[in-house]
Amino acid sequence: MENFPIINLEKLNGAERAATMEKINDACENWGFFELVNHGIPHEVMDSVEKLTKGHYKKCMEQRFKELVAKKGLEGVEVEVTDMDWESTFFLRHLPSSNISEIPDLDDVYREVMRDFAKRLEKLAEELLDLLCENLGLEKSYLKNTFYGSKGPNFGTKASNYPPCPKPDLIKGLRAHTDAGGLILLFQDDKVSGLQLLKDGQWIDVPPMRHSIVVNLGDQLEVITNGKYKSVMHRVIAQKDGTRMSLASFYNPGNDALIYPAPALVHKEAEEHNKQVYPKFVFDDYMKLYANLKFQAKEPRFEAMKAMESDPIEIA
Repeated sequence: MENFPIINLEKLNGAERAATMEKINDACENWGFFELVNHGIPHEVMDSVEKLTKGHYKKCMEQRFKELVAKKGLEGVEVEVTDMDWESTFFLRHLPSSNISEIPDLDDVYREVMRDFAKRLEKLAEELLDLLCENLGLEKSYLKNTFYGSKGPNFGTKASNYPPCPKPDLIKGLRAHTDAGGLILLFQDDKVSGLQLLKDGQWIDVPPMRHSIVVNLGDQLEVITNGKYKSVMHRVIAQKDGTRMSLASFYNPGNDALIYPAPALVHKEAEEHNKQVYPKFVFDDYMKLYANLKFQAKEPRFEAMKAMESDPIEIA
């Protein structure tokens, strides 16, 4: 836990910029995750989001979840449950168009606070993508432009609560998976833990920290960087005590965005390692495949996309 990469974004503005950029690069190459502090989103905004999210769960979702548990007989399970997760969720879409006004049961104050929070997260995600470009030696905005497609990126928030679970050894809060998309920004509970990532064959806790934003890389960034940066398996362990809040915001390519390894990185890798090239595909095609294979390894997904390629990338 002590080695988990924690990045102080304020240090980009001073003498420690180079060291901070190197820390971000190391996290992208070796962890697929890092945690941001001093990221520019005001603490009072985050406090308001947390209070309203937890209040909404209590008021509108907790009873529904209890009824689902009772209906499925999950309280008394004796064998591992592998086809569902111990979580209560709803999804907010921000881009290319918002659905916040259409979600039932949200009060107007919560809607406004989430719109504001989403705008701040979108700005942070785009700043981070430019930092990744700088570390990769790509022109500024390369990643943002790649994600754009014809209508701009997909950006949305999965709001989850993980209630107390009587059998956490038999039911996962969320089964192990890599994220399909681009860059994921997570605002998680700072009191109830549960998020873990897989590193070197070991499950490692992602430390809950007040007012931090946890960042992880999705499959698309692994493809665009030709494997230099990695998406990493992660999961949520259900807890016997306490309800864990999780707001995961996904800054993803647009549906028709064409995703392929950045040519500059392919040539660089080819010179250094004669390394295999990742596939080229339309993002929406990948998502259709991912829908049925989310909780499996990513490599067969990449292979399947490669097999479907009509225009494979050649290394000159």
